[in-house]
Amino acid sequence: MTAKDFLDEPPQSEVLTEYDRAHMVLYMRLLDSVADGADWTEAVEVLFALDPDVEPDRARSVYDRHLARARWMTHTGYRHLLRLAMH
Repeated sequence: MTAKDFLDEPPQSEVLTEYDRAHMVLYMRLLDSVADGADWTEAVEVLFALDPDVEPDRARSVYDRHLARARWMTHTGYRHLLRLAMH
């Protein structure tokens, strides 16, 4: 993934967005990294190709915001996917 493949902050919406659909694998990989106990700096380097030593504030913000959206998907967003699958 390169810097142009993601936004610094995913769109905030109460419904599933095109961005969410396009970044579903990224969200799952973020959640997996947390479950595996990976350090956030390692995850942000691997998943976003950001260097937390060069851009510490941006790297942390990108990580935190995408992780929050990934968690939203596990609590709420998945319902939108289920509704789509049923139609």
